Amino acid sequence: MSRLTLHTLDTAPADSRPFVEKAIANNGFLPNLIGVLANAPLALETYLTVSGINARASLTLMEREVVQITAARIHGCDFCIAGHSAISLKKAGQTPDTVRALQHGQPTGDTKLDAVAAFATAVIATRGAVSDAEYQAFLAAGYNEQQALEVVLGISLATLCNFSNSLAGTPVNPQLTPYLPGAV
Repeated sequence: MSRLTLHTLDTAPADSRPFVEKAIANNGFLPNLIGVLANAPLALETYLTVSGINARASLTLMEREVVQITAARIHGCDFCIAGHSAISLKKAGQTPDTVRALQHGQPTGDTKLDAVAAFATAVIATRGAVSDAEYQAFLAAGYNEQQALEVVLGISLATLCNFSNSLAGTPVNPQLTPYLPGAV
């Protein structure tokens, strides 16, 4: 049960309703994260705006999802692990083995994805003060300065979602439970 009000389209504050309607149209259901964020229209707008900005990053969809799953795993957010695992499988065409590895912080066997996961882990663990070796390993995997900052952007987005879900105790929607760790 959610600690914060889990809004529906009917109960959402007026300033949140347009965002709730769009989320339902995009997903076919209302993700509970959106229902929670609807309590604070500015938080909901920020989440959706930053999500749109993150989608324009030079990192591939799967690389962005690696950042999201890695941050969610570290922050203990099963809702976000499930949601981003679903995107990885359905939209990024990733394999269940790769998603399972990411969910558990294990190597995927893909050098580039593993470099993104390792760099995101280092950024979170050091609050951005990664070592020269960690940064150089990211660059050696074929990434650049822009993409290093895009990892930080993705982590900032994940932090908003992960911490909001932790505060609220957001339940995982039934549509996302097949993507929880242990279910994929």
